[in-house]
Amino acid sequence: MYQFDLEELAFFEAQPAARPLYEAFAEKLFARCPDVRKKVGKSQIAFSNRHVFACISFLRVRRKADLPDPFLVLTLGLPFPLESDRVAAKTQPWPGRWTTHLVLGSGEETDEELFEWVRQAYLFAAYK
Repeated sequence: MYQFDLEELAFFEAQPAARPLYEAFAEKLFARCPDVRKKVGKSQIAFSNRHVFACISFLRVRRKADLPDPFLVLTLGLPFPLESDRVAAKTQPWPGRWTTHLVLGSGEETDEELFEWVRQAYLFAAYK
């Protein structure tokens, strides 16, 4: 079971129902990538190796009525536009970089497909 630190507990204070979603994500992330660094801010939790490759937030990437309750948004930095029904929004902030937002509404959504995209973002951040 994932052990929250005090900063993470404070981050989820306003939305404690989303903590199990984060726990499911973080547990798998740190099991697969133990060298990942985590930085908890006011609006997001950022994960990095050489550069930031993923963030967890409560960003409203869809209308409130279209978001599950609870939810988290996983943002990935990728070198390509991700084509999937799971993508809530994506932008190209500069050539060769895509910011992709995915809504997580259950722990089951932290599946192998999602972690393949996380792996690709991790590698992109490590070698860019």
